[in-house]
Amino acid sequence: MTQQIPSTEPELAGVRNFRDVGGLPTVDGRRVRHGVLFRSGHLAHATDEDAAFLGSLGLHTIFDFRNAADQKLEGPDVELAGVRNVNLPLSDPAEGAEFWKMVRDGDLDQLRAILADGKGAQRMIDSYRMIIKERTAEHSQVLHSLAEDSVPALMHCAAGKDRAGLSIAVTLLALGVEREAIVADYLESNAKHRRYKVHRSSTAASAYSPEIMELLSPLFDARAEYLTAAFETIEETWGGVESYLEQGLRLTPGLRERLRDRLLD
Repeated sequence: MTQQIPSTEPELAGVRNFRDVGGLPTVDGRRVRHGVLFRSGHLAHATDEDAAFLGSLGLHTIFDFRNAADQKLEGPDVELAGVRNVNLPLSDPAEGAEFWKMVRDGDLDQLRAILADGKGAQRMIDSYRMIIKERTAEHSQVLHSLAEDSVPALMHCAAGKDRAGLSIAVTLLALGVEREAIVADYLESNAKHRRYKVHRSSTAASAYSPEIMELLSPLFDARAEYLTAAFETIEETWGGVESYLEQGLRLTPGLRERLRDRLLD
């Protein structure tokens, strides 16, 4: 029996962007069950109280979409007794390492060079498109695991916004959740108490100047245009969601029905 989390969202001291995905409506009138699918930022800095709360959820599996560089920077997840941890990196550790070092260390001129004039937002759009096209094996594994035995599950990356956001969105597509509800859930990552805290190497005020924060904002925002790019990639590559699920993710009708039975009321 899984615990249903209270309607008032818990205040977790060391885990950002945690929430239950339960309650979202499907196109055929069902809803995602509460207490079976959660999302968050990384768990590396979870306090003892945070870990106790997470341990009370009856989790079967935690999917960690961070890569080795992320884990080196932030640390490993806290261990929760009896919970299976599955690491499925959705980005290459080498891809972007120099870019993210620049985000942490770069001065204003350097950041202008890599982020100004829409380059930051375009990088995010390209990343979302790439993950949809090139990470079908990982998304397939997640959906198959959920259909078989991995519920209740928590999905996270570093901020809980992009890689986890896409994996949650793919899962919700497979469940038949209304598109507007998928986007609305994704955009909740913009709430002030959920947002990933920008860390720069320098603690000087100039390192966090208004212009620098504005340049960095596309990287740390959840923007509808990013998720729209992912949906467009599904349409362009597979011709639609049904073909994407069946051909791209190898989700048979039988498996999809088991997934829906596990996660929907």
